[in-house]
Amino acid sequence: MCASLLTIATQFMVISIIIASIILFIGIGVLVLLHICIVGKAFRRSLNTISQGDELKNEGNNGLSPDDLEKLPCYDFDGEEKDCAVCLESFRNGEKCMLLPMCRHSFHAQCVDYWLMKTPTLVVIC
Repeated sequence: MCASLLTIATQFMVISIIIASIILFIGIGVLVLLHICIVGKAFRRSLNTISQGDELKNEGNNGLSPDDLEKLPCYDFDGEEKDCAVCLESFRNGEKCMLLPMCRHSFHAQCVDYWLMKTPTLVVIC
């Protein structure tokens, strides 16, 4: 009787360990798949951005032309601490910044150039 009870308890523990191991590996597999999906989506997004940049060079668009970009006021930052709305980095003294004339928002020049080239000018007015 006692040996039979011990055998059943041992079998129950072995089955519990097997089930827990299976659940653990399924959980790890799900996490790996989520990671692959997230990294793949970021990779595809970066490829799309690169290909859109190539399209901007080759095709007409509704954004500002490089000539129009050069007409926007640029200045070397020197003043109170502000953040670029594109990269969220603080401006440093001497950095080249661009000022949008209508809304008076400032950006790092290199941060905003690409956005202004691909964005329709009606949106840029602020």
